[in-house]
Amino acid sequence: MENTFNNRLNNILDLKKPNSTYLSKLKYDELIVHLKELKLKKTKIPNDYKLIKKYDTMRVCNVEKLVVPINEGNQIKYYVHNEELFNILHETHLSIGHGGRSRMEHELNIKYKNITREAIMLYLNLCESCQKKGSTIKKGLVVKPIISKEMNSRCQIDLIDMQAQPDGNYKFILVYQDHLTKFVNLRPLSNKRAEEVAYVLLDIFTTFGAPAILQSDNGREFSNKIVEELCSMWKDLKIVHGKPRHSQSQGSVERANQDIENMLGTWLEDNKTKKWSEGIKFVQFMKNRSFHHGIKSSPYEAMFGSRAKIGLNNCVLPMHVVEKLKTEEDLEKALNTIEEKESKEKNKEGNEVIVEENEENYNSEDALSSRKLSIQIKRNESVQNLEKQANKMKSLSERRFCEGNIGDSVKIKIPDVDRARSDLRSILAVIISMEDGNYKLGTTKGKLQHYYSRNQFTICKEKFVSVDEVPDIQLSLREAARLFSNLGGQGYDRCTCVQKCETRRCKCKAAGILCNSKCHSGNTCKNK
Repeated sequence: MENTFNNRLNNILDLKKPNSTYLSKLKYDELIVHLKELKLKKTKIPNDYKLIKKYDTMRVCNVEKLVVPINEGNQIKYYVHNEELFNILHETHLSIGHGGRSRMEHELNIKYKNITREAIMLYLNLCESCQKKGSTIKKGLVVKPIISKEMNSRCQIDLIDMQAQPDGNYKFILVYQDHLTKFVNLRPLSNKRAEEVAYVLLDIFTTFGAPAILQSDNGREFSNKIVEELCSMWKDLKIVHGKPRHSQSQGSVERANQDIENMLGTWLEDNKTKKWSEGIKFVQFMKNRSFHHGIKSSPYEAMFGSRAKIGLNNCVLPMHVVEKLKTEEDLEKALNTIEEKESKEKNKEGNEVIVEENEENYNSEDALSSRKLSIQIKRNESVQNLEKQANKMKSLSERRFCEGNIGDSVKIKIPDVDRARSDLRSILAVIISMEDGNYKLGTTKGKLQHYYSRNQFTICKEKFVSVDEVPDIQLSLREAARLFSNLGGQGYDRCTCVQKCETRRCKCKAAGILCNSKCHSGNTCKNK
């Protein structure tokens, strides 16, 4: 992937003018040398001032780095050269759970200056996991969103059904989301009885406080039982459950579920494990630190008023320096190598790991007041951005489909009934032949049995599968989905009962599992 990225990047650079934002290693080093000479030069021409205004140098652990000129109160931003571009993009992409373009831009702009959207999209188009999890073209739904004005005024809960892929005793994932800040808490559940759900919610409530309204799309009876259990456990608690809304009309927590499933799928694939009950801890953090398009910040920032920190990964030091640090003395030495022109204000965040233990260095009351103000500002911004998002919501227009060619890589959406909760949404295939406007597709596991029309798949911008990689084996899309699954597929355990699932004639009851959302639609069920 790195070689392909660098080759594509070189092709792009061949078409660029010399003054583009991309910097070769040679030009990067030349700029550092030239800037040092300019600082010693007494008489400067206008171009010299222009260069000094745009670039500056900084020595970090005996390595010269090109940075944006530092002003008081600004975060240090590094310029990167083309040879280190892929590694920075790759590390950032994995750290935010295979986040998309907006999240990548937001995360990279915090620390780097000259990484363009073009480079980000070039990387994302080459990420195979992102192609599998990406959505296919579809019509949008018009919704009437709810806008909350305060944190904990309304919170939403939902359950992700993992019965087909149990992790020990755990069979469900509880998703708890604050409606304003979009901050989520994830917990594994062994069952979805109101008693267990209430017990887990009580742990969250005693940490973050209890909401005024508890929203759930699992039915009024389910919500009533949870509220009753919570009130019996906590005598002083008084909350109400929200109006039952169809899951497609109340989209916030459902979109969060989809995001969580995608992040969990990529985490399982990256870590080569099936322990999703452990993975949701990391997914929760990645989800909360990722940029949310609706509130225009990360949920963590909206909740706590500051960016989420991962130890020293968020400090002002470059990653190659951070990786070598072992002790506090190493950290102090590295920080001291930063030139004195860096203001104390900018050093505050980088030194936070040291300052936190020296409370006498600052007035705690002033710090708390500043943090409260920061939190309130972030939440007010979240309200404003949610209102803007609500005003912009409209139905998506139909898109035209371009013709596919033999050899094109495509992604096919896995039917919901065949996809496990943590599986990626699509499988990658290649067009191997065409007949009367229909396409024969093949995967690395075999050829798909049926022909597909053009609107049943999406053409990828890059080539991930070649015709030569397709074995001469016929298989259905369901079989292909199972072979590509991280956890062995959905398992096809579902029933179509028209009664109440009370007897062992029900497939789910006979298999010893509860009915799930992929079973009978809308019918009364007593096996939930």
